Amino acid sequence: MADVLVRYFAAAADAAGREEETVSLPEGATTGDLKRLLVERYGDEMARVFRSGSLLVDGRATRDEHVPLGARADVLPPFAGG
Repeated sequence: MADVLVRYFAAAADAAGREEETVSLPEGATTGDLKRLLVERYGDEMARVFRSGSLLVDGRATRDEHVPLGARADVLPPFAGG
């Protein structure tokens, strides 16, 4: 098992009810594994975040579900700006 620090921002933090947590996943887990775990844990609100948001895995943004996880993953909702 590997521990991954997951940080949540904006709508993702609202969905999770927290700003960060450490989750344990099997060695070799991917971003898809993490997404499935978090949607199972936090439900429809987290699923909505993932439909339009992304993950930042060790500093690299991705929506690809096959990216191997590192030590940290940030759950990022879509951001608006101007």
